[in-house]
Amino acid sequence: MTEPSSISAASPQLPPTIPALEAIGVSKRYRRTGSWALLDADLRVPEGTITALVGPNGAGKSTLIRTWIGFERPSRGRVLVGGTDPQEDRAGAVARIGYVSQSTALYRGLTVSEHITLAATLRPSFDDEAARGRLEQLAIPLSQKAGSLSGGQAAQVALCIALSTGAPILLLDEPLAALDPLARHEFLNLLVAAVRERGATALLSSHIVSDVEAVCDQLVVLAMGRVTLQAPIREAIAEHRLGPVGPVPSEQTVATFARPGGEPTALIRSADPSLPRPSLEELVMGYLAAARSSAASSDRRAA
Repeated sequence: MTEPSSISAASPQLPPTIPALEAIGVSKRYRRTGSWALLDADLRVPEGTITALVGPNGAGKSTLIRTWIGFERPSRGRVLVGGTDPQEDRAGAVARIGYVSQSTALYRGLTVSEHITLAATLRPSFDDEAARGRLEQLAIPLSQKAGSLSGGQAAQVALCIALSTGAPILLLDEPLAALDPLARHEFLNLLVAAVRERGATALLSSHIVSDVEAVCDQLVVLAMGRVTLQAPIREAIAEHRLGPVGPVPSEQTVATFARPGGEPTALIRSADPSLPRPSLEELVMGYLAAARSSAASSDRRAA
């Protein structure tokens, strides 16, 4: 559910030349001498895409999402929502956003119907009828209190409310983390159908690669606060191969890592048809391994 402090009237779709979301050299740390949650992050999310923001816990995914909503202020750099900086015009930026957090942000003592009524009073463009219709199709009782919903039901309610705001951009911060496989499947089906129907943009944050592989068309890998890869998923897979681990890595080597069976392999930038393409999970593992190796090298130099 969109947090109460961030709800306002929805705005029109973006011109095709303006990214739905943009981060420009964004760095963030919470204490003056603390470690960086984000470091020089640059990315652009094209309008009309479903983008997977993938990385391990602590990679900076939630921090980045919260900067677009205006909940966090970058220490350096800036973020834009449809060309609008939320630090300069938070109402204008947030008007374009429907937000679903990992905790779903529902009020335990309110019924599902009361959540819909509340959302309608806070955002004039809210489609009350569409929200109730979606929830009825999902067999979620409107009279049930949020505190008695299952994790999957609560996530579906939050998503239905975000979709019914009419916002052209959806920010989904680890909404699948606590759901069972069936609940994740149902959530993603609802998301894809609604986004494709409206031509909206969605950024789906997750540390579970298998959840996003079938539904997302763009990939952003975030590791240790840095964007290590951003590309359309099909292109990224087509431009990489798996190869043997040599004594000296070539310039094309992204990183070496162990496959699920323990076999060491190298992810390389290549379109060599004689080498196997990586799976999406192997692609992500390679770039996460590259970030970890880079951080270790930096630590050794600093020491």
